[in-house]
Amino acid sequence: MQKYLVGGAVRDRLLSLPVHEQDWVVVGSTPQEMLSLGYRQVGKDFPVFLHPQSAEEYALARTERKSGKGHQGFQVFSTPDISLEEDLQRRDLTINAIAEDEHGNLTDPYGGLDDIKNRILRHISPAFSEDPLRVLRVARFAARFWHLGFTIDADTLALMSSISHSGELERLSKERVWRETQRALDTEHPEIYVLILLQVGALEKIAPALNDALQTKLPLLRLSKLRDISDYEFKYTGLVMLASERDGVFDSEIASKINQYFACPKSLQELAMITNNHFTDCRNAFSSSSEDIYKLLQKLDAFRRQSRCLHILDCMQTMLTVFDQPPSPSLNFLSKIVPLINKVKLDAEYQETLAGKEIGDALITLRKQLIEQEMND
Repeated sequence: MQKYLVGGAVRDRLLSLPVHEQDWVVVGSTPQEMLSLGYRQVGKDFPVFLHPQSAEEYALARTERKSGKGHQGFQVFSTPDISLEEDLQRRDLTINAIAEDEHGNLTDPYGGLDDIKNRILRHISPAFSEDPLRVLRVARFAARFWHLGFTIDADTLALMSSISHSGELERLSKERVWRETQRALDTEHPEIYVLILLQVGALEKIAPALNDALQTKLPLLRLSKLRDISDYEFKYTGLVMLASERDGVFDSEIASKINQYFACPKSLQELAMITNNHFTDCRNAFSSSSEDIYKLLQKLDAFRRQSRCLHILDCMQTMLTVFDQPPSPSLNFLSKIVPLINKVKLDAEYQETLAGKEIGDALITLRKQLIEQEMND
């Protein structure tokens, strides 16, 4: 029984990047032996075990054979005679197929060290094309390592294009597509993820409306602005709005379609939709009456969910940069007025003279008066 550190932990250490988690492969063992040593088996499809102390994942060396459609259409084989090299061969990229033993010695059967040195993302074998999820994974790695100078090997790009046009991408679950997309949005260069998917024909399969929008020059140029945004939720909202914008108008139907493509959390879908649908009105709020501003704040749910409303307004401020808009005094005003308006209360003695609907009406009147006063000031 031999244990090797594999995958991202080895790769990131070699790139002098932080290592957040460690995965291990075990050669020459069986499920029964692992269980007898106190490891806890997880899942039914793969021979993966949790270490009794560290809870890190230890997977028995295995091989895979394509047996169906999609990224789950594989048969897994795990026996004690499967070698480390055979296990590493089933991985996606050479830089992810380097193993390290307990003494720090590296096993690199597929040239991962050279590809790290030369900053190349390269597939290991033709079996790469058997898993459509790898198209998204490689695009994500390109986004993550773009600042280090990594590029994708031409043959790997060709395979990604072939997969994209094979019909296999359409079999991916929306949840898996979102998981890769979210991780890509968390990188320093999320635009690279989108551009590569566009280049290999994958974007038209997973997000047709976004693909259509990026066929013209201006949205492509604006896509690069996503790299200047730190909040991944705002980056996603930017993608939605890049797809929905036509001549300064943001189409809610297209925004809704983007949300349908990605199975992102409901709260994020709401952020993107509300920002998309009310961005223009909020940016131009000063041209409206206090009555209209009050109604706008109602649409933003400012009186029940103040913190979420302020988050939406922060997102709108960020979208100004994405769409080359100048600073908006209206948005600054709304961000200032929301906390103030939520502090408005009726005088206790006055409230005692009111009943039922009169109390709510009186509070609304005070809020509108505050908006009017702040606008005049």
